[in-house]
Amino acid sequence: MTHTTQPASGAGSDKGNGKAKAKSGGKGMHRRKFLGGMAGAGIAAVTAGGTAIALLTNAGQNKAQAAGTTLTIPDLLEGTTSDGTTTFTLAAQTGTSEVLSGVTSTTAGYNQSFLGPTMKWTSGDTVLLNITNSLDEDTTVHFHGAHVPPKMDGGPQNAFAAGETWSPTFTVLDEAKTLWYHPHALGTTAKQATHGLAGMIIVEDDSDASAALPSTYGTDDIPIILQCLATDTAGDIKYDLTGYLGGGLSYPLLCNGTNVDATTLAFTATKTRTRFRLLNASPSDIITVQRSDGATLTQIATDQGYLTEATEVASIRLVAGARAEFVMELSDAVTLEAVVTTGWVRGGSGTYPFLTVTPDASDTPDDLPSSLNTITRYDTTDFTARAITLGQSGASMTINGSVGTSMSAMAMISTTLGSEEVWTVTNSTQLEHSFHLHDVPFQLISINGDAPTGVDLGWFDTYEVVGGGSIEIAMKFTDFADDTYMYMLHCHLLQHEDEGMMASLMVTES
Repeated sequence: MTHTTQPASGAGSDKGNGKAKAKSGGKGMHRRKFLGGMAGAGIAAVTAGGTAIALLTNAGQNKAQAAGTTLTIPDLLEGTTSDGTTTFTLAAQTGTSEVLSGVTSTTAGYNQSFLGPTMKWTSGDTVLLNITNSLDEDTTVHFHGAHVPPKMDGGPQNAFAAGETWSPTFTVLDEAKTLWYHPHALGTTAKQATHGLAGMIIVEDDSDASAALPSTYGTDDIPIILQCLATDTAGDIKYDLTGYLGGGLSYPLLCNGTNVDATTLAFTATKTRTRFRLLNASPSDIITVQRSDGATLTQIATDQGYLTEATEVASIRLVAGARAEFVMELSDAVTLEAVVTTGWVRGGSGTYPFLTVTPDASDTPDDLPSSLNTITRYDTTDFTARAITLGQSGASMTINGSVGTSMSAMAMISTTLGSEEVWTVTNSTQLEHSFHLHDVPFQLISINGDAPTGVDLGWFDTYEVVGGGSIEIAMKFTDFADDTYMYMLHCHLLQHEDEGMMASLMVTES
């Protein structure tokens, strides 16, 4: 989810002048605090625009900035094309990596020890993915945000065992956007994704907007995968309540797999205009990205594709699982900051100058298109209304009163192909939730009772529901129906998902 403002009070907002610029405690300083208690801002701490106000403080140890390290660009996975189908090969495997600087952690990744390569799909093409499970337990691979048949969605029903290979195939129906892939098996999603099983997907199309925007991967089209993890001093990565409530934890922030707690990464922009694709792959924490000089970012896309036009924003706020895209045109070096606020019982907190972009370009790009996309707002007058309640029962999390830790136990939403619906998603807890819907994108109709504005008028598949708050979303169920395989709707705080805040969505023929 994206917002044009950021957490205040403890995330360093400047209420006096309205700027969303965090106070970093001095240039080049990083902060991290060990947090206790239950996290999540309530409805009383929500602005009219729907932004959650983080009720946190920034204290704790300052770390001096280390010398810059070059930004790592994830490898681009090459597919092989034959008979009109492009095949990609992935293996979910274990390995080791440094999550906490100087300490070796047991990790997991796709085709490597941590994280995975970027895949590029082209709208209209047919893709086949041969995915081998080299772990020691069941897994799935969910294509987060992709509009694909439920049998190919990678949800819990698609789990496959160690040593097996799953081979989903489908036509890419999505327009240009940033997606990602990660595990989605019952009860193990947080464990597997937190240990590193995540990667980016770029969907390309032949639209005028795509032709006008930077698109050379690794040169002027740059993936930025941000993760705030939890680890003890021995490097053991924590992923559940028992682990997070343990002592002596750190919450390192990673950018493309590199710890940036004490390092600002460096990237040399060889094109004047550079495009950045943001993904918050954290299990639970909220990350706001902004410029350290207080200038604006030019946002061009939300989760589900281009905005109607390039929009100047003070910052971009991402809950767990959310994505956004922006461009910068630079004549001088600019440092990007990540403001981290905990979304769960404990987690990260602080402001991190994580990337300095230095221009080394002489080209003069054309003006950005005045229009990027046509988004027709839904008239929901005749849409079917549905209520979704995010709740809690002791240590378990619920949707519509059901604890979704098994397919038989979770609530099931039944609809039909072609249905048009508006859902009121209400958070009956005082905890933070990141609501994610599989299958189709949605439009925001209201955020805590207020009409969306700015970038919130774009398309989403993941959006924040603060404690005591609610959102209204509208969607149309197109293209795919199945009477056996289901999509999912759930909280993308991965621990909440594993604790039961997940329901199934069955789309059948009308």
